Amino acid sequence: MSTQDFDPNNAQNLIEVRQSNRHHMIEKQFAVKAVEHAQTYWNLLEKVSPRALKLTKLDDEIYEHTMSTFPEFSEDEHVKLLKLDEDWLKSETGKKRWREFCQVYEKKVKDYNFGSLIRTDARQEYGETNTIFVTRIQFYAIEIARNRLGLNDGAHEIAKADAEKERLKKEQEKARAAKKNATP
Repeated sequence: MSTQDFDPNNAQNLIEVRQSNRHHMIEKQFAVKAVEHAQTYWNLLEKVSPRALKLTKLDDEIYEHTMSTFPEFSEDEHVKLLKLDEDWLKSETGKKRWREFCQVYEKKVKDYNFGSLIRTDARQEYGETNTIFVTRIQFYAIEIARNRLGLNDGAHEIAKADAEKERLKKEQEKARAAKKNATP
């Protein structure tokens, strides 16, 4: 590019656009990673009994720390774990308690503060109205507790049933395709 073609005002705008696009791309990649994490977890719930599922090397420590830091998770048959209250999680008090909890894992759990999607109701699958955004360590804390306490047993059954429906659907599609190809 020659210097006479260079417009510094336009160049500044291009830089701003590039930075804005880069920020948008990072947000999109962040969202894609969160969705991939959720899909992976749902696939694990399908294949492994939640009570036997190990999410990290520190599951025991995270579980004990979670239950001692948030004693309300043990009350009323674990209703606050079964169905998360987003307002409680994101209240000033909730944020402060979770921030202190999360900091303990800064050097212990890889990507501890990455975003993750979590089901608000453990009895249901991921969906638009049953999903909120939390940090990875919050995800681990809540899901490890749900698994250990049997609160994800129903989700395990839903995931297995969904996988079976998908398998049958694929078999039917395969049979239809074979029948179509066999017809002269």
